[in-house]
Amino acid sequence: MIELKTLKTEAIPSALEKAEHYRLLNDPEEADSICLDILAVEPDHQDALIMRLLALTDKFVHTGLNPTFEQARDIVKRLDTSYCKSYYTGILYERRAKYHFEQGGPGSGSVAYDWFVKAMQAYAEALAGCDPDNQDALLRWNSCARFINNHPEAQGESDHPEGLLDAFETPH
Repeated sequence: MIELKTLKTEAIPSALEKAEHYRLLNDPEEADSICLDILAVEPDHQDALIMRLLALTDKFVHTGLNPTFEQARDIVKRLDTSYCKSYYTGILYERRAKYHFEQGGPGSGSVAYDWFVKAMQAYAEALAGCDPDNQDALLRWNSCARFINNHPEAQGESDHPEGLLDAFETPH
């Protein structure tokens, strides 16, 4: 086995920028590798954990859900705020929903819908506990709602999953 080299601590900011760059170039493998190098030096580096989670979810379309979904779920547990845990759980579930939808086939729309509902619940939880100026969870919730509204094959049994709309009726 080839021994890996260790990233210098002072190189972490630059490495994180490179990881983001590779994500934007649709190269999640490279982004994930860079994040692993950062996490080898600073295991709880929050930005690297988030970047890795996003890179793992980018891999869904290339490698499927296994083992990347569980790896991403484990990363969520390591995030240091309840807001981040809820928000990035929503991201994870939303991307899984889109993965199922893109797979097509019998029942894929219904499975996607169920994951969108879980994502929207996580976003509602994130919004309830965030700074009023941070509307990221609301934007993601709306994105899920629009996806469901624009794709009849990704709609569940009811138009409004129980409790989802209530989370956004009263501003926080």
